[in-house]
Order: sequence, then structure tokens, then C-alpha cells
Amino acid sequence: MSFRCSIRLCMRPHDLTGWLYRRMRQIPLSLSLAIILSFLGFGDACSTEPAINVRSAEVNDYGNGFVLDAMFQIDLGPTLQEALQRGLSLHFVADFELRYERWYLFGLWDKTISTFEQRYRLSYNALTQQYRLTGGSLTQNFETLPEALSIMARIQGRHVASRDDLDPGVVYLALLRLRLDSSQLPKPFQLSSIGSKNWNISSDWYRWTVRP
Repeated sequence: MSFRCSIRLCMRPHDLTGWLYRRMRQIPLSLSLAIILSFLGFGDACSTEPAINVRSAEVNDYGNGFVLDAMFQIDLGPTLQEALQRGLSLHFVADFELRYERWYLFGLWDKTISTFEQRYRLSYNALTQQYRLTGGSLTQNFETLPEALSIMARIQGRHVASRDDLDPGVVYLALLRLRLDSSQLPKPFQLSSIGSKNWNISSDWYRWTVRP
């Protein structure tokens, strides 16, 4: 018994994951998947960590108001890609805020002008071998993951304020980020995501000034 265990512990992470998967078919799917993906951590030192970065963001004058145009760079990393292909849906949120900030003698006066959350649901259908991205009321299917991510990585013409909301000549502060919403994961994954870089993927807040 000890000899067999020593052989299995020397397996590569990918081989060990497959070995576990073949022997856990009688365990409920959500629990089985959580255990399998936890073993993918053996290869974290050699794999690319997931990352989201804001490449560009602007609030532009358009029509009767102002709109947001932004681009993200998204790398899910091997663990989240594996999770998708095994049937786990990933939920992402783009957070945006537009503020008016002014320093007074006794501190900072902060007024929120506009805020919104853009939610996405990314999943994979093993039967059709397609990725599905849902954002708001729009759902699209894609042959490859990069195609789906390229759509999620772009915000174009998103209304953020009317002309009456912003005063000419006043400087406003805009903030934007994109993050994985770990609260939407199944409970076993929420527990395993604590302290894990693979499951706490988010861009930093991107800040810039807006002058109507």
C-alpha cells in the first residue's frame, strides 16, 4: 500500500488529476470537481497565473449624454479554463463609478454622480463544444474561448450620465474594474477560493479624470 501511494504522489499534477477523476465518479459532481481542481494547485508554480488588466477607458460625449468605452485584457489561467471545460459557469462583474471630489478645509467632499454593474456569465457546453457568454439580455455562442473573452473584454457606448448630470469645466473622477464574482460559485468552490489567486481574479481599480 505504501509503495502504491509513493508512486501516485510522484505523478505529474495532470496525471494525478485524471487518476482522481476516474475514481470519484460515485461522488456528487460538485464535490468531485472541487476536489479535482484543488489538486491543480500542484502545478501553480509552473503555470500562468490568471490576470485582468484595464487596457484603456474613456468617458466620451455622445448624443444627449456621456458613454463609457473601455478595453480589458483577460487571462483566465489554466485552473479557470479547466473549471469551464468541466461544466462550471463563471460570473464576472464590471464595476463603474463616476464621482465629483473636492477638498475642503476639513476633508474630502465626495458625491457619486453615476454607478453601474455590468454582469457576465461565461460557460462551456461539452455537447456542442461551444462557449456561451451572457451579458444582460444578450447571449452569444463562440467556437473558442478567446472569441468569448474578446467580447467580454470590450465595453462600447455604455451610457453613464446625461448632460444635465455633469457641469462643464468641472473635473470628475471615473473608476473602473472587472472581477470574477466568487460569490456566484458553488459552495465548495467558495471555500476553496479563499486565499487562492486562481479564484480571486480582479483588475485593479483604473482611475482617470473626466472633463465635460
